[in-house]
Amino acid sequence: MTTVLLVDDQALVRMGLRLVIESEPDLEVVGEAADGAVAVAQVAGLVPDVVVMDVRMPGVDGIEATRQIVTAHPGARVLVLTTFDVDEYAFAALRAGASGFLLKSARPEELVDAIRTVTSGNSVVAPRVLRRVLDLFAPHLPAGSAPERTDGLPPALRTLTPRELEVLRCAAEGLSNAEIAERLTLSTATVKTHVANLLAKLGLRDRVQAVILAHESGLMRS
Repeated sequence: MTTVLLVDDQALVRMGLRLVIESEPDLEVVGEAADGAVAVAQVAGLVPDVVVMDVRMPGVDGIEATRQIVTAHPGARVLVLTTFDVDEYAFAALRAGASGFLLKSARPEELVDAIRTVTSGNSVVAPRVLRRVLDLFAPHLPAGSAPERTDGLPPALRTLTPRELEVLRCAAEGLSNAEIAERLTLSTATVKTHVANLLAKLGLRDRVQAVILAHESGLMRS
């Protein structure tokens, strides 16, 4: 059974989400919170598998709450709800450690599928959508630490093999596993293995975090 915490400052929204989620036999809502501070406390007490998090809330917003939850509870997955498919709040939430974001206009079946996806350790951001987000915000990311790049790579990426770096660059361009496989003449299964390996080496939660690291570290400018 996958346990879910709902975080939204609107009671009617939480009620609607609860009805959708609890209609599924493998999903259970174990708590609700109306703001980020309460959400952080609820996660500590309830230890849910997934937190469905609104971004724009009074007090502690969803971005700061996500950051605190992911830091204190690495096993928790945060699925952010947003009004627009590309906005600064969604991107900030991804940087804070969210496993993906979903439009509030999404269909009920998309919500439950997204919860199951992040529970399995995957991210809920279509590669093309992530590419659009990065196109908008990558120019505002801090430059990589060039003085420390004595071997041509950012320090965080030196543990990766040349093939893993190629896969990471492709992922950072917004390519799906199938597209990466085609470009590098690999099988999709091999690409998945490389992605899993690079995530483990970098200590990252999912593909989204790897893509963001690739841009923040300056890899895409090398």
